[in-house]
Amino acid sequence: MYNSETPLLTTSVRVGLVGTGYAAKLRAEALQQDTRAHLVAIAGHTIEKTNTFAQEYAIEGMNSWQQLVARDDIDLLVISTVNRDHGKIAHAALMSGKHVVVEYPLAIDLEEAQSLIDLAKTNKKLLHVEHIELLGGLHQALKENLPLIGDVFYVRYSTINSQHPAPRKWTYHHDLFGFPLIGAISRLHRLTDLFGDVFTVNCHQRYWEEEGTEYYQGCLCIAQLCFTSGLLAQVIYGKGETLWQSERKFEVHGTKGGLIFDGDGGILLQGDKKTPIEVGSRRGLFGKDTTMVLDHLFNGTPLYVTPEESLYTLKVADAAKRAANSGLTIYFFK
Repeated sequence: MYNSETPLLTTSVRVGLVGTGYAAKLRAEALQQDTRAHLVAIAGHTIEKTNTFAQEYAIEGMNSWQQLVARDDIDLLVISTVNRDHGKIAHAALMSGKHVVVEYPLAIDLEEAQSLIDLAKTNKKLLHVEHIELLGGLHQALKENLPLIGDVFYVRYSTINSQHPAPRKWTYHHDLFGFPLIGAISRLHRLTDLFGDVFTVNCHQRYWEEEGTEYYQGCLCIAQLCFTSGLLAQVIYGKGETLWQSERKFEVHGTKGGLIFDGDGGILLQGDKKTPIEVGSRRGLFGKDTTMVLDHLFNGTPLYVTPEESLYTLKVADAAKRAANSGLTIYFFK
């Protein structure tokens, strides 16, 4: 089933869910709204959160993800938990003969991610890495309008989340979240999907630490990518209480114009002319992704992203990590 068009012969796929956070809730809602799926059981970080989640969605709560994976009455495992655990849970699920859907990143370790793709192929099981940024209104508007601005030579993509105080949660934990542009790999994946192969990577990062713990109060990561086309892209990712203003901005500059997306709005610039661009909503994307997964399982419909495409972006993110750690430019080979 890895990339198969062979449909399932059953009328319903039995699903187990790992995680109790925001993404897990959206997954649970989407699964329960589709008659082709039967959400069976949940395993979370703590038994208290697991039981609360299980009661809310009228499903069975398990003491651990290991117990969930071991169940024979589950066909598909959806992984919506901390980044650190994605790889080992996906590996256990594939080894037990289950299909796997995992929120990005596939794994925070590059070699582990490659081994999971190989394992899914060997076992002929679906391995789908969610990349809902490709389904959203911003990305679709970008794709639609790129031909209007000629040859693109510069991109600046900035996502800064100012939070005062910074929450003490897993997204602010070195081990649980991972290197910023691996944990938030969607920032890079949007670029590789639009502009292709990367040639060189530079990166710098800084953390503001919470003394005596693995948690931090803020981080700032700035990467510069040179694509094989000659395009130069700057990616800025930051969060926490050390940054004072939030920003969500995507700028694309071409030989015949520019595209500026700031927040939920967009503008096409051509000389003195400014044309507003309608940007679709970001709501409902987990539901759309879930529907596509079920369409693939039952009808063989191709998915919107492949594990190999996600792995390529993970290689770029890993190069950014090595550049940040070494201070060197990383020459990137596909």
